[in-house]
Amino acid sequence: MEIFLAKTQGFCAGVASAIDIVELALKTYGTPLYVYHDIVHNTSVVNDMKERGIKFVENLKDVPPGSRIIFSAHGIPPDLIKEARQRHLKFVDATCPLVTKVHKEAVKFSDQKIDTILIGHVGHQELIGTSGYVAPDLLHIVETEKDVDYLDIDPAKTVAYLTQTTLSVDETKNIIEKLKSMFPKLIGPLRSDICYATQNRQDAVKELASFCDIIIICGSPHSSNSNRLRETGEHVGVESHIVDTAAELDCSILKGKQRVGISSGASVPRYLVDEIINKIKIFHPETVVHEFNNPEKNIVFPVLQFKE
Repeated sequence: MEIFLAKTQGFCAGVASAIDIVELALKTYGTPLYVYHDIVHNTSVVNDMKERGIKFVENLKDVPPGSRIIFSAHGIPPDLIKEARQRHLKFVDATCPLVTKVHKEAVKFSDQKIDTILIGHVGHQELIGTSGYVAPDLLHIVETEKDVDYLDIDPAKTVAYLTQTTLSVDETKNIIEKLKSMFPKLIGPLRSDICYATQNRQDAVKELASFCDIIIICGSPHSSNSNRLRETGEHVGVESHIVDTAAELDCSILKGKQRVGISSGASVPRYLVDEIINKIKIFHPETVVHEFNNPEKNIVFPVLQFKE
């Protein structure tokens, strides 16, 4: 058996930055330390932080006034920043810079009084955050092509669209094309909102699918980008599975397979992938692992330094 690791997988720069911010805050200030929502969508990362005393909350009212809190990489609506200040919280915003870019575009369109369509998964933390930067009377959310049919906007108007960064190009392409046919004056961001990490990881899975018999994605079930990776492999006709940890991997699915492709979501630490590899090697001791150079290895986002 051979294992082929996707050349682009695991922590993206935004996730690495957010985790580094939490680690630095913990080292500098110690506990109590609060994080709003999961810092990133990975069960193991969050559980590890909980074990070290970090508390995760979904409501700022659960944070004592004057406490320290970090906002997750997915981004938050501006009213939460206002609430944090009202409660005299000492906060750090760990929003991914690429998500912040979308927020700025949302503000720009609203300042110009342009109806703005957000393409994304309803209820996802990133979409909730971005929605807060669009004027309520100009906000429209679509999740599927069918949702476009229900938009109540004058087709003659200039209309803008933005997309959740963790969606795939394939997932948004048909929606955007339908919007273009409905709104001749449709405008979008200067550059695609699909982040480089999302696209690179999906392209790497497609590459694996071209020669592998099966694809295993390491990622948590609530991780949007991890689920999209599994779907990417499945859509090109290769059996694809997603597991949170090695414990979830049923090695019987590898029966009759010779080439196993493995990738991981943008919020997955490398040790989880290594544990999956080691579990496979227990069942198939002669397994050979192939790894390639990561084109993202030099992409990093700077982390601010804290004062004690």
